Amino acid sequence: MGDTLRVLVIDLLVERSEFGHGGNQEVIIPMAKGGDVEVLLVTPQMQSNDSGKRASREGIVLLSEEDVPHWDYDYEFWESCEVEMNGNSARFTRIALPSELEDDEMREWLELIDVDAVVCSGSRRNVTMWEDWMNSASSLMRVASTTGTPTLGICFGHQLLCKSLGSEVTRAEKMSSGVWDLSLNEAGSRDELFDLRTEREGGPVVLYSHQDHVITVPECCELLGSAEHNFVTAVRVIGEGGEKMPAWGLQFHPEAAKHRIERSFGWGHITEEEMVAFQREHDGAGVLDAFANVVLRHRR
Repeated sequence: MGDTLRVLVIDLLVERSEFGHGGNQEVIIPMAKGGDVEVLLVTPQMQSNDSGKRASREGIVLLSEEDVPHWDYDYEFWESCEVEMNGNSARFTRIALPSELEDDEMREWLELIDVDAVVCSGSRRNVTMWEDWMNSASSLMRVASTTGTPTLGICFGHQLLCKSLGSEVTRAEKMSSGVWDLSLNEAGSRDELFDLRTEREGGPVVLYSHQDHVITVPECCELLGSAEHNFVTAVRVIGEGGEKMPAWGLQFHPEAAKHRIERSFGWGHITEEEMVAFQREHDGAGVLDAFANVVLRHRR
């Protein structure tokens, strides 16, 4: 592998390509400042049962089109692609997520594939409307976040992480879409994930688009910040010995860069109302830069 960084992304927004593949790129771009990046994408919501079982036995199982019977063909299927970032190469390759593993077996798989970080994206699915594939995805997030692998859960990924660690998640009557101030508590103000935020009265500004809400903080997590409409907005995982793990859940979308939003509107993936609600500048890029710094410090 040499100096190539390896990142595992639970890729759940492939049917909204600009927020899916585009959002994944926004997460990876700051990591690529350290060199080439290999991105392993898992799409458990679309893969076949057989591919998950093969991954459980074999480790890395590359996915072909026949392995993803639930693919949404409004978005072109590809097995791999390469993107230039910060003068380096980021190669995205689609693999299978193991299914039907206990946490200790998932830990062995994660060690086998030897990744520097795990990221779970947002999704149009809902934690409150549980699907079978979420069992494996939640096991992966639980294992990665509690064993020292830099881990980031975004929106659905935040809910999945918190649910996997014991939180209660509920569904609101309507969507929350817009840009609001995030109020950091004392722990959040000191947390390295918010080191690069823009200094402004009221705390960092972040972008939301969700209907499910985490309403309790897991016992093994520390609350970092809340918003007016959403109490459990940012959490950090705490280890058994009280140490801060390099693992966070964020209800907001740091990857929703303005040019991604504008292109999504042009392609009809978001409404005009959402487009207007997302116009305010936000601090997502600083959060992703800070997470990339964590990943690069903890790299293999």
